[in-house]
Amino acid sequence: STQSTWAPALERIINMGRKFVNEKQNQAALRKAKRSNPAFLRYQADMHKRVKPSWRKPHGIDSCFRRRFRGMPAMVRVGYRNPKATRHVHPDGRLHFVVSTPKDLDMLLMVNRKYGATIAHSVGARKRQAIVEKARKLRLRVTNASARLRKEETE
Repeated sequence: STQSTWAPALERIINMGRKFVNEKQNQAALRKAKRSNPAFLRYQADMHKRVKPSWRKPHGIDSCFRRRFRGMPAMVRVGYRNPKATRHVHPDGRLHFVVSTPKDLDMLLMVNRKYGATIAHSVGARKRQAIVEKARKLRLRVTNASARLRKEETE
């Protein structure tokens, strides 16, 4: 009975590994499957300066937007969710992992094709340079490698 409960889970894990056989085909498929959603703006944010554009669900009893009348903008719904395989995947085809020290890059060694490093915004220039150097040695991809690094002046 234990074999029957574990078999589907093992099958899923094995199939997940097969998905990443050809990296270029995988990236193309991810880009195709991931669709762009409408910009969900707060209702009447374009009309009043005091109404900020960040999404808020309308609750008004007579709200035509809440009742989804024709001609109203799109409202956030679960149907707009992306497929699980493409969720949180960036256009470069990788999941991004936030790094704040050079030591954090060691976690990405075995999964460098699936994950890319993103340097945290609070990291200073000196440590940022150390992270970029270590990533270059380990052949890891850093998405914001050039951010906050001044080019050295050649004399």
